[in-house]
Amino acid sequence: MPNLLEQLKQRSIVVADTGDISAIQQFSPQDATTNPSLILKAVQSGQYDDLIDATLERVLSESVIETDMIESASDELIVAMGCIILQHVPGRVSTEVNARLSFDQEGSIEKARKLIALYEKAGIPRQRILIKLAATWEGIRAAEILEKEGIQCNLTLIFSFVQGRACAEAGVYLISPFVGRILDWYRKQTPDTAFSPEQEPGVLSVRKIYEYFRRQEYPTIVMGSSFRNTGEILALAGCDRLTVSPALLQELTESDGKLEQALVPINPDGHRPDPLSESEFRWLMNEDAMATEKLAEGIRGVEQDQVRLETLLKERISQREPVL
Repeated sequence: MPNLLEQLKQRSIVVADTGDISAIQQFSPQDATTNPSLILKAVQSGQYDDLIDATLERVLSESVIETDMIESASDELIVAMGCIILQHVPGRVSTEVNARLSFDQEGSIEKARKLIALYEKAGIPRQRILIKLAATWEGIRAAEILEKEGIQCNLTLIFSFVQGRACAEAGVYLISPFVGRILDWYRKQTPDTAFSPEQEPGVLSVRKIYEYFRRQEYPTIVMGSSFRNTGEILALAGCDRLTVSPALLQELTESDGKLEQALVPINPDGHRPDPLSESEFRWLMNEDAMATEKLAEGIRGVEQDQVRLETLLKERISQREPVL
């Protein structure tokens, strides 16, 4: 009998949640997702030193002020790493817009267009890229515009049904509802409560979004993410996509047993409510303490790693002589 990972691949598209090329080669996912935290970890590993040097040499040859230089170096490095990842997956790579733009609709659109332009300059068509944006109201509105330009998006940091619904109404290509971070919040609030994987709040949240999308016939892809254990993953077998860390992919590879499909097709009911207004979206988010807290925490965390990445690049630039 195939191991659990191979069985899972028969029910859901498996995506590698990593920038580690060796892990991607080992587990053969369809797609890969990245963010500044994963990129920082990969850069710190030393396996991309030559790529960093080449990127910095190219950036230093341009006449730009230091702030622009650091931003350009970061953008070009992230895209260069995305290009390498695409050599090892048949599908797409998700590349994230700076978290500091999470409440800046126009800034997010401008950054997304720049990242796509860098990929296309490198010979990568936009059809192989997903632009990651935080699922704030501004991020969702930015994605709505980008989708109409043929720039497909992955809306991340989704902790609530209202975020998922707003993304579907905006015509977003794919969303990444989080599982493990929701569990983290509930464990902190109710430390004495034990949750089975099938009844974890994060698993139930993804299941609710998935069922709603299928019932309302929204084409938006649901990609469960942020897993803490393999039980959560197996409880969502049948979800459109699942993005999984190398450690959990390894655990699934080493596990046997029969995998049952947890999410099954649902008959549509043909009725969609009116789209959410901005005030409705903000009010419903305000009423969900978990989603509000975890969204803010997630944005801060990604931005902290973006700053660390930029600091690393700044230090390397300071050690190099400008190209004359």
